[in-house]
Amino acid sequence: MLIKVLLLAAIALVVVLGMRAPSGARHLAMRRMALAGFALFAALSVVFPDAWNEAAGVVGVGRGTDLLLYGLIIAFLLSLVTMYRRHREMERRLTLLARRLAIDEAIGRFPPTAPAPPAPTAPPTPPTTTGDDRA
Repeated sequence: MLIKVLLLAAIALVVVLGMRAPSGARHLAMRRMALAGFALFAALSVVFPDAWNEAAGVVGVGRGTDLLLYGLIIAFLLSLVTMYRRHREMERRLTLLARRLAIDEAIGRFPPTAPAPPAPTAPPTPPTTTGDDRA
């Protein structure tokens, strides 16, 4: 039962983090602290592998590997949310850049981009001779 509450709380946290806007330096500091915490957690997992089985028993999961799987699913969801937000922000910035470039070209600040070179033409065909052109 406890694992269900923990997993639902983690999913809700992922949703909340996905909805709120990043806040600059504080957001970056939180990401760095999370990375350091993950590294410490991973190192402790290597040193004390049986701790997963004990933790699984505490939260009501049968095996430590199942608990790891649940944790990886939450981490994957968090990664998806983060990548979606980054992609959305990059699309927004690219749109603004394209608009700015179009406006600058329209008012003459920058010359328009060079047109594409013309397509190559086929070489001329040699004249055909009829049987009457004898020299």
